[in-house]
Amino acid sequence: MFRSFPLVPALLVVPLLVSAPAVAQHQPDAAASYRAQLSLWERVHGFYERAANAYWNDIADKRRIRIAKRRAHEQIGATDYVLTQPPVYSGPPRPADPFAPPRPPVEQEPIPVVADFLKAAADAFGFVPDLPHNDSAFKQAYAMAALAAGLTRDQVVGVYAFETGGNGSYDTQAGITPKRSRAISPALGYNQLLSTNTVSLLAEFGNRYLAALRQKAVMLRGEQRHAFDRKIEALRRMIDFCRSIPPHWSDYDRVAKTTQRGWGVHAAVLDIDIGPLLQVQKLVDSVNFARAKGHTSPLTAPELELMNLTGDGNGIDMVMMPPSLRARVPTANFFQPRGYERNPVARRTGVVANLLAEIEQTMRREEQTQGARDLAAAF
Repeated sequence: MFRSFPLVPALLVVPLLVSAPAVAQHQPDAAASYRAQLSLWERVHGFYERAANAYWNDIADKRRIRIAKRRAHEQIGATDYVLTQPPVYSGPPRPADPFAPPRPPVEQEPIPVVADFLKAAADAFGFVPDLPHNDSAFKQAYAMAALAAGLTRDQVVGVYAFETGGNGSYDTQAGITPKRSRAISPALGYNQLLSTNTVSLLAEFGNRYLAALRQKAVMLRGEQRHAFDRKIEALRRMIDFCRSIPPHWSDYDRVAKTTQRGWGVHAAVLDIDIGPLLQVQKLVDSVNFARAKGHTSPLTAPELELMNLTGDGNGIDMVMMPPSLRARVPTANFFQPRGYERNPVARRTGVVANLLAEIEQTMRREEQTQGARDLAAAF
């Protein structure tokens, strides 16, 4: 007797029989295509990589020459800089290996924020910063510290306007906005002081900050005096910790960014008595560095920001450069390769003259905002 079977299972056999050889054929085709694309990428990118390495090696060599010349008080000229722009890769992207297993997502440690700094300070040092009642109070303290240190209103307001967009508060942190809660850096305050700077400044100038606080304490009585004395003792513990670190920037950087104590030290920037002193000192260090290198005229606000932005050594190199050279020398001369890649302003402006012009234009624009006007009025 004839026996019928369901149609669906029978129909499913056909695609299976057809697809097996198609898949087998597709795999060699995909492998061959990948190898061809990879070979092309290796040739093109390899050429770019060799050119880029030679370029950045030349940058480093000429930087060493300039440092030696400046130390020997010799004149620096155009031949001491690389006058071409960095190579830019414009070839095909590296092809994805179709047979590679999927990579697990790379999880980066989150950058600490103000709440983390405050908790670490309390836990590690028993330090609770005196936060201002409002931002105007901090601006007043900042202006007084700046004037006492010999900085001008134009310098301080210009740096504030550039670094914070003209509306930064005493606890402004890089990357955090009303619409964004994830920090891009531990930089805090009116001139965006890095946590590494805070550790370094406490190690170097700690006694000066303790003396300033003790002078304030003389005017206090009762519980106010006791609370202030506790703050002084907590600050002393923080200074002792910073001085226990080997006095190298790399060591300060590691501790500031990766340890609870390093995070706690950075909370000092938020204190109305200590924070202004730390931030002002960073700017004063740049002024003193320029003077020590023979730059006798006062730094303009854009020049001071240039040193704050690129570091004193690179900054003074650009500040002391003749205008004719500023228009020719690429900004790449003052960065490491990865730092240059992460700095859109340096890449966009191209040469020193344009970089200074953009800093000045940004300052003038942001100085019209309310926060910058309030800081100017505090002087």
